[in-house]
Amino acid sequence: MIENSPIWVVSDVDGTLMDHSYDLTPAKETIKLLQELLIPVILCTSKTAAEVKVIRKQLNLTDPYIVENGAAIYGESLNMANGEIILGEKYEILENILKSISNEINYELLPLNNISDQDATELTGLKGHSLILMRDRHWSMPFLNPPENMVNIINICCKKFNVEIFRGNRMSHMLSINSNKGKAINELKKYSKNPDIKIIGLGDSPNDLPLLLNSDFKIVIPSPSGPNMKLLEELKNFEFTLASEPNGYGWKNEINKLINKLVLSKK
Repeated sequence: MIENSPIWVVSDVDGTLMDHSYDLTPAKETIKLLQELLIPVILCTSKTAAEVKVIRKQLNLTDPYIVENGAAIYGESLNMANGEIILGEKYEILENILKSISNEINYELLPLNNISDQDATELTGLKGHSLILMRDRHWSMPFLNPPENMVNIINICCKKFNVEIFRGNRMSHMLSINSNKGKAINELKKYSKNPDIKIIGLGDSPNDLPLLLNSDFKIVIPSPSGPNMKLLEELKNFEFTLASEPNGYGWKNEINKLINKLVLSKK
């Protein structure tokens, strides 16, 4: 279906499609409408493939999906080996790079997979089996956000190791320079052989910047306490829409408006 549709909805998940209590309810009816219109809904998230499989099942999604902040693309419809396109570097290699950077800056950058279950639950709200799915990571390295005053020196070290760091609302993510959400979108467009696709992109934090910059329609979703100001600063020279409501409610409102304008009004 992605090859034939002139519009794709490409959406971050945590804090965008759903709130941090993981409630998908507000967006469900709009997703059904998109499916009726044969418009793909492509999840583009820092979550693992194991986590996204659960969400896709809940939403009855069959479109390809982008995981680990753009490090990998999966989908039953992808005519690739194992239905996957890998852009990222292996977790074990990224783990060694994170240790090397920690040594260089004399500050321990702590992988998310290395913290206790209790600390992980406090950070993410996930428990039990959901924590197991979150830790099933292969192509990216999430770690606890470092102090703001160390960000510049960390980024300088990253250049030496050919990696980039994207800071989210709750954690940072190290990726190979060959992978991010924007690069994954462009790889999927290339795969579809449809260069004229219009992308509706939705995100809520700075790690969604590559997604939004590679979207034709950029939608920023605020949290209940307001939008991420760093993301707004990064987008100040671009045209974007700031949703008037948080999380899934803002998601459905802005998608409904755009679909009415781009599709339904022309029928």
